Amino acid sequence: MLSKEKMIRLKELANKAKKEGLTDNEKVEQKKLRDEYLTVFRKHFRKRLDNVVFVDEKGNEIKKPIQ
Repeated sequence: MLSKEKMIRLKELANKAKKEGLTDNEKVEQKKLRDEYLTVFRKHFRKRLDNVVFVDEKGNEIKKPIQ
């Protein structure tokens, strides 16, 4: 996951954007942090999906590759 400091900063920027708007530099920083967060999120989500096992009505485990 993203470091605690980066998550805090991302939340600060989101709150500031709602209240008063962001400078151009802050918008760039926010986009960079969001992109990094989404990359990590997708990676972890994909790992979870890769570990999903289906069970048929007979109790047999079926691991289907996600496409």
